[in-house]
Amino acid sequence: MEKPTTLLQATNLSIGYTAKTQPAAIAYGINLDLKAGNLTALIGANGIGKSTLLRTLTGIQPTLGGSVLLNNKPIAEYSAADLAQNLSIVLTESLPPSNLTVFELVALGRQPYTNWLGSLSDDDLSKVNQALELTQTAHLSNKKHFEISDGQLQKVLIARALAQDTPLIILDEPTTHLDLLHKVNLLRLLKKLAQEANKCILYSTHDLDLALQLSDQIIVMTSQTVVQDTPQRLIDNNVFDTLFNDANIVFDKDKGGFVVKP
Repeated sequence: MEKPTTLLQATNLSIGYTAKTQPAAIAYGINLDLKAGNLTALIGANGIGKSTLLRTLTGIQPTLGGSVLLNNKPIAEYSAADLAQNLSIVLTESLPPSNLTVFELVALGRQPYTNWLGSLSDDDLSKVNQALELTQTAHLSNKKHFEISDGQLQKVLIARALAQDTPLIILDEPTTHLDLLHKVNLLRLLKKLAQEANKCILYSTHDLDLALQLSDQIIVMTSQTVVQDTPQRLIDNNVFDTLFNDANIVFDKDKGGFVVKP
């Protein structure tokens, strides 16, 4: 069996911000290895730095130390055009004002491949329509993006990333605004894409139980460490016990989830 390809690798990575010319690290010594065919969840308490880590891994935010390699090349060395053909991102930030329809918004995912006029080829149209079908948003195609619900818009932004057709997809809280049924369906879709289309998909989430059930790998981020492994090995090594700084929230190995002590 062919060994899975590593698409994104972080080595001894430090993340954070520069305040008054002085770096302020949120986390350091991070080592990650994201492979094709895997769905990986990033979990951690609120404010721990998950979004900062994702922004650093995607090159939006500079590293404070260490390295991030995409296909064995430093991510900072990619041109914007080349990066857009290798990495698609779904962030939680609001869209700028526009009058775009849902179809037009998803079609923006094809920009890295269109000619200088921005004309969509038959192949482009096919990928846009496929992305709409996969995310069950085709019926919204003619609506303006501001006319749909937050949950629908979240799925449309994921459709845009799918239309971009990159080997690596990174999503920040993609299940926000979705009810349980749609959360499960979305994560199943992401897992299917990872397995059947050999995509490497990383997403941050607060849905810990779903992450445990559906992810191939989980990155657990705490104030002390960042650990990546399979869900079962993380359970066996008691890693989830360190996730919350609260003695009343514990991980129950037998139930495979978190419980609150009475």
